[in-house]
Amino acid sequence: MTAIRYEHIKTCKQSGARLGKLHTPHGVVETPMFMPVGTLATVKTMSPDELKEMGAGVILSNTYHLWLRPGHDIVKEAGGLHKFMNWDGPILTDSGGFQVFSLSDLREISEEGVRFRNHLSGEKLFLSPEGAMEIQNALGSDIMMAFDECPPYPAEYDYMKSSVERTSRWAERCLKAHQRPEDQGLFGIVQGGEYEDLRKQSARDLVSLDFPGYAVGGLSVGEPKDVMNKVLEFTTPHLPENKPRYLMGVGSPDSLIDGAIRGIDMFDCVLPTRIARNGTLMTSNGRLVVRNAKYARDFGPLDENCDCYTCRNYSRAYIRHLVKSNETFGFRLTTYHNLYFLLNLMKQVREAIMDDRLLDFREEFFERYGFNKPNAKNF
Repeated sequence: MTAIRYEHIKTCKQSGARLGKLHTPHGVVETPMFMPVGTLATVKTMSPDELKEMGAGVILSNTYHLWLRPGHDIVKEAGGLHKFMNWDGPILTDSGGFQVFSLSDLREISEEGVRFRNHLSGEKLFLSPEGAMEIQNALGSDIMMAFDECPPYPAEYDYMKSSVERTSRWAERCLKAHQRPEDQGLFGIVQGGEYEDLRKQSARDLVSLDFPGYAVGGLSVGEPKDVMNKVLEFTTPHLPENKPRYLMGVGSPDSLIDGAIRGIDMFDCVLPTRIARNGTLMTSNGRLVVRNAKYARDFGPLDENCDCYTCRNYSRAYIRHLVKSNETFGFRLTTYHNLYFLLNLMKQVREAIMDDRLLDFREEFFERYGFNKPNAKNF
């Protein structure tokens, strides 16, 4: 019995998008879904009760950051991540690889793993596939990610090829080192940049290892949106239909819809919480920057079409005042709204798949949001 199981419910006749359910040790979640990011075992400014209230299913936490502080040994001693953070729903932990490659200027990649400097203290550290598995086994997440190499964009073909081959070898080592396969599902990560043959090779290597699920990594790292969509189009057909598919680090509304159309079931991103702290909101009519002076006497809600706690109770003028004053409550209200907006968007995507009209929904949403306009503002 595997810890993670994907149940396919329906394929949208209009778009080919998948409607399903992800079965985990801590509950069943409908897909396609968006996962709020709780890097340090907390979704910034939000309580677990608020996350439940807004309909969050899976929460993502960060292996690298929790390894550095408080330490995976302390989390294990606390009874695992679920007890430590008081979240009884599913948790996904990333492998730590992306942080090692993005936060550390000085790093040395070898077949054994990666030597790098702690971005907080400067001390020398080493992380290997086996180490990433040990940390995640201690954290006790429902879904763990294999340790992969995260090449920059763009990368030369030859570099990307050797990187993909190393990631495949590391994936095999992760499977061997994984100590809790009955209650923690391990996902492989498909790499290969924008190169179709390398994506195909990476998918083939990982599928042969029979992971419970598969992620598409190395996207949303600076490439244009049309390149990301093209990569998804030639990658997802090589992933098993009976396993969940996860697009890592993607959270803009247009990319969530476009990803679902291309067969993706799971998404995560810090975008909604990060921009909320700058006073930038996702609304049904497009991007709204509540710090702007024109909202100083605007006593309407952030979004007249939203029924979240923030929009039901507070005005743009009040939220602008809080954000401009650096009041924590303002960041809580904007974060709540943005997360609710994306979680509700995915609910609408699931309904559109059920009704075989996801392409129509995309057209309507893009028109209303302004994505169809030339020079449309994105996040």
